[in-house]
Amino acid sequence: MSVSAFLSRILLVLLPVVAISNLYIYFYPVWRNCSFARPARGNEPAPFRLLTFGDPQLEGDTSLPPKPVYIPLDFNRALTSLRERDPTALKSQIRNFITSTLAIPRYQVQYFRKHLDLIGNDYYLAHIYRTLYWYTKPTHVTVLGDLLGSQWIRDEEFERRSWRFWHRVFKGSSKVPLDRLTHEDGAAVHEEVLGADDNWSKWIFNVPGNHDIGYAGDIDEARVERFEREFGPVNGDIRFRLTESEEDSPTIRLIVLNTMNLDQPQLSEDLAHDTISFLNGAMGSAKDVGNSRETTILLTHIPLHKEAGVCADAPLFSYFKEEEGGGIREQNFLSYDSGRNAILQGLFGLHPSIDAPAQGLGRDGIILTGHDHEGCDVYHWIDRDTELWNAQRWGQANTTALVADVLQPGIREVTVRSMMGDFGGNAALVSAYWNDGGHKWQIDVKNCQFGVQHIWWAVHVLDIITVLLVMIVGVAYLAGVISGRLGSSVNSKSGDRKASGKAKQHSSSGHKSSKAQSKPSTARRKA
Repeated sequence: MSVSAFLSRILLVLLPVVAISNLYIYFYPVWRNCSFARPARGNEPAPFRLLTFGDPQLEGDTSLPPKPVYIPLDFNRALTSLRERDPTALKSQIRNFITSTLAIPRYQVQYFRKHLDLIGNDYYLAHIYRTLYWYTKPTHVTVLGDLLGSQWIRDEEFERRSWRFWHRVFKGSSKVPLDRLTHEDGAAVHEEVLGADDNWSKWIFNVPGNHDIGYAGDIDEARVERFEREFGPVNGDIRFRLTESEEDSPTIRLIVLNTMNLDQPQLSEDLAHDTISFLNGAMGSAKDVGNSRETTILLTHIPLHKEAGVCADAPLFSYFKEEEGGGIREQNFLSYDSGRNAILQGLFGLHPSIDAPAQGLGRDGIILTGHDHEGCDVYHWIDRDTELWNAQRWGQANTTALVADVLQPGIREVTVRSMMGDFGGNAALVSAYWNDGGHKWQIDVKNCQFGVQHIWWAVHVLDIITVLLVMIVGVAYLAGVISGRLGSSVNSKSGDRKASGKAKQHSSSGHKSSKAQSKPSTARRKA
């Protein structure tokens, strides 16, 4: 069997595999049933469709292997060691030289592999965003913090990763324009009509995370400034009206909140004051509790407090040393008090007392967070007897009864599973539509998972191999065709030459025979 025939048989196996693989990765929202929930009545899509991503964490130079130190052989020291008959020193010099020399090609291989991995990861994340954006047609997009992989990076590296974020991963998108968000205390909340401006589907609400600006113990003005320059304000507020004509139109309030410095102690009290001032302003401009014509969607990074075992993460706080400021170094959740005072009872107006305004039922809404890469979907509710807040899984058996209890204060919090490859490349599809029958907003959340990064890599490596094989088989086929035609041409010319030679030979022998026959007749004439 020829090489060309063998490769052709491999292609016969590869082509259907490659076709099916590409159909999956480029149409995976279809196979995974990834779509925004629609209102029960009518066939129109929900007017508010939020494509939500958590923790892409773009890595960079900090993940590249360190460059080894090359130690050249010092001939003067080597000669000195020989003269002094010091074999130990000589062996050490030779060993260091050989080790450092061999480390260079090993470093170059590791550097190339990791650099290729970073590029591939960017395009893997871009594939998830691009495919879901094309198929689901969101009206709005958000990334819930940890856009980048480290808060400790230099400004130059921060700008490089920011460029990759906008020009590779979320290509075609941009940050929300500053004039479209209320981000100062005391300013009136900016309002727009849902669907009036298609640009909203290309503007991304970026939430600051610990890998973007740090925790409370290391956030400083420089980090916040560079984040806001590249990705938008760390705090922001906007209302979307369902209709333009109706005076008391149902509204969706979208709040971006920096929870990275809600807990103490903080490095910068001024930045913490900015967050508290924004929160107070948001509470002051909120509609009355019990007004179901408005729902609030809170976008933030750190999830609310939960007991160990409810989610993958458990409560955790660690602190810098006193000489380093003593602030918060790391935390998994907000503290119980911060979550209760600032968000549950503050922003959403939920209260344990039945005698509180609106019987303590607060404002409708949902909380969307990141940080816990495993993701978690919980319901926060308060025990009116003990006045303690509890959290339990949304899918737990008795959660439905708690949600259905019209006298039970509570709210849903969805921690969106990370879109990183190690966690399956996830996104949450959050839809909101007005329920005329219930006279309130209905909010639905669906998770959509692509699969680990190895799937993306495997399919594209197969694509490259298949293209190369097609080219090789094609070139071999063309070479065979050309060779066959040349061979036919040569054979044809050779046949013509042989035929011509035979004709000449036949002509020559006929001529000789004719001469021989004429000789006797001449002799007869002489006689």
